[in-house]
Amino acid sequence: MAILVTGGAGYIGSVVSEALLEDGQEVIALDNLSHGYPDAVPAGARLERGDVGDAGRLDEIFRQYAIDGVIHMAAFIEVGESVREPTKYLENNFARPLTLLEAMRRHKVRDFVLSSTAAVYGLPDATPIAESAPTRPINPYGSSKLMLETALAWQARSQGLRYAALRYFNAAGATAASGERHVPESHLIPLVLETAAGERPQLAIFGDDYDTPDGTCIRDYIHVRDLAEAHLIALRRLRDAPDAAESTAREAGAPQLATRAYNLGNGRGFSVREVIDAAERVCGKKIPVRLAPRRPGDPARLVAASDKMLAAGWRPRHTDLEEIIASAWRWKRQHAPAAKSQVSS
Repeated sequence: MAILVTGGAGYIGSVVSEALLEDGQEVIALDNLSHGYPDAVPAGARLERGDVGDAGRLDEIFRQYAIDGVIHMAAFIEVGESVREPTKYLENNFARPLTLLEAMRRHKVRDFVLSSTAAVYGLPDATPIAESAPTRPINPYGSSKLMLETALAWQARSQGLRYAALRYFNAAGATAASGERHVPESHLIPLVLETAAGERPQLAIFGDDYDTPDGTCIRDYIHVRDLAEAHLIALRRLRDAPDAAESTAREAGAPQLATRAYNLGNGRGFSVREVIDAAERVCGKKIPVRLAPRRPGDPARLVAASDKMLAAGWRPRHTDLEEIIASAWRWKRQHAPAAKSQVSS
């Protein structure tokens, strides 16, 4: 039996594949390589090139391998781009995965773990943010993920799908083999490290007048390996408690999304300036910065309450900010030349 990891050649997908292999699972990584890298797929996993919206290709893969679960990570993730090109995000992040769900139904595969996002909450009323908080996305990226969560809830009710939606906060860090290489890069920690490495002249700080201790935005950073471990727990819970999942699926009325949604965060918030200071200590050099205007829609604080996953037995092990940054810095120094050559090719 095998687990299909869509987006398995991407940053988080490659680390989740590593964790699955270590757990003794057979892993099939499906990726169209629009943003992934073949060399990111860990040894032991099989890379199949294809798209989650290609029904024929999916049928080939489901027939070839004894797939008994899907971890869906293939998605576009750039918030700003989603505002400029909403149709692109709604089509890729919502419409195409419906084809995947239909393929699962045809091949009688019932377990599905979704890579979702804290962007479904929009501007929160309070922090830490609980899974029961209102979902009010303020950009097409967040909307596309929430729409897919809604589709999963209806699919569970009508088709018996067993699923978990894992709402990520800020994935960061690296393993020895897998690290972050997005093009273009928009995440704070890799941008800080690019600046430390001299690949960009300055780091932009978008606003320093927020209602936070140092005036800069506070975010919750979770090590990517801790994130991967949560996927294994979610998958085990789907397999081990089918009766509970089925009874929830048969509940009358509208699907209750919060029953299957799990926040994944460190539980602590770090400001932009705290991240920069920690990176300077890790890298041993000063990081030049420039102040830029606030970005529309940036909340002052986004910190997770991950109570439900903690209750399921999950414990983040890499919670120290310097440790998270140091793992990313080690990976960057070891792999940056190869990553650069692939980006430019």
